[in-house]
Amino acid sequence: MSATHSPMTARHRMHAIVRRKYGTPDVLAYEEIARPVPGDDEVLVHVHAAGVSVGDHHIVTGKPYVIRPSVGGILRPKHTIPGSAMAGRVEAVGAQITAFRCGDDVYGETTNGAFAEYVVVRGARLAPKPRNLSFEEAAATPWAVTPLQALRDAGGLKAGQHVLINGASGGVGSWAVQIAKALGARVTAVCSTRNVARMRTLGADEVIDYTTTDFVMLGPRFDVLLDTVGNRSLSDCRSVLVPTGIFVSCSGGTSGTRWLVRMIGMLVTSRFTTRKLKPFIVSLNQPDLLVLTDLVEAGKIKPFIERRYPLREAADALRHVGAGHSQGQTVIRMNA
Repeated sequence: MSATHSPMTARHRMHAIVRRKYGTPDVLAYEEIARPVPGDDEVLVHVHAAGVSVGDHHIVTGKPYVIRPSVGGILRPKHTIPGSAMAGRVEAVGAQITAFRCGDDVYGETTNGAFAEYVVVRGARLAPKPRNLSFEEAAATPWAVTPLQALRDAGGLKAGQHVLINGASGGVGSWAVQIAKALGARVTAVCSTRNVARMRTLGADEVIDYTTTDFVMLGPRFDVLLDTVGNRSLSDCRSVLVPTGIFVSCSGGTSGTRWLVRMIGMLVTSRFTTRKLKPFIVSLNQPDLLVLTDLVEAGKIKPFIERRYPLREAADALRHVGAGHSQGQTVIRMNA
C-alpha cells in the first residue's frame, strides 16, 4: 500500500490484475486501483478466489478475433480487469438488491473484473456459496453451468442415454462427466493416458485413451456427443451418433476463421441430416447456479482443482490454461 494514501483513501482501493491492450498474458500488470462501486442491481463482492479458464485466455489475447465485439472492444479491451468466475463475501449491495446482505458467502460469474480483490456482480448472476465447498472450490464451480446447459438444454440428454464427452479431463469436461452421470446417462469419456483413472473416479462408465484408441472407430452408438476441444472434423463427430443423435460443441480449441467456418458448417450441415449439430454459447443465470448448488451439496458433483496461483501470478495461470492441457480447474487465491 502506498504511503501517500490516507487511511480513508486506502480503504477504497484494491489490488487487481490490469490490462490495457490485447496480447499474451505478458500484457497483464498487478496494480493498486480504486474499488468499484455497485449499481442499484449489483453486489460488491470481496473476492476470495477466482476461476481461470481458456475463455479468460481468449479474452486477454483477443483471439479468435471474432470474439472481440462481444467482449467489449475491437482494437483494445473496453474492460481493464479480466476474470469472470469467482467466490467471496458480500461487502455492499445496491438499492434494488434484496436477496443478499453484507457478510453473505456467494459465488457466481460476472462479465469482467474477477481478477481483483473486489468486484461488482449483478445480483441475478450470484447464488449462495455451496455449504460444503471452500471459496476456492466454489470459484471453480460456475464453469459447470456450461456443460449443464450444453448437455441438458442443447443436447436434450435424458436418463438412460449414452453420451460421449471429447476432452473429458479439462476444466469443462471434468464437470461434464459428473453432470451427465447426475442426469442419469451412460458416460464415455475421451482423455489421455494420464487421466484415465481420474475419469473413472468421476463416474465415467467407459474411458477411451485417445493415444491408443480412436473414438471414431466405435461407430454410431451415442445419443449425444459433447465436444470441448474441437480437434475432430464434423464428419468424424457425426459418424459416432445414432440417427437421431445430437452433437454439441462448446469448444474453444479452434481459432479465427477456422472457428467461424466450423460454426457455419454445423448450422448448414444440420439442415441436411437427421443428426443435429449445435454450436453452443453459455448463458449464466441464477437458477442454474442453484441447480449446481443442489448437485454439489447432494454430493453428485464436485470441482477438481488442478492448480492454484496467487493473484500476482495470474499471468502464469492464464498461460497454463491457454496451453490446452488442463486436468481440471485452475483458480487464483486472493490471500496468497
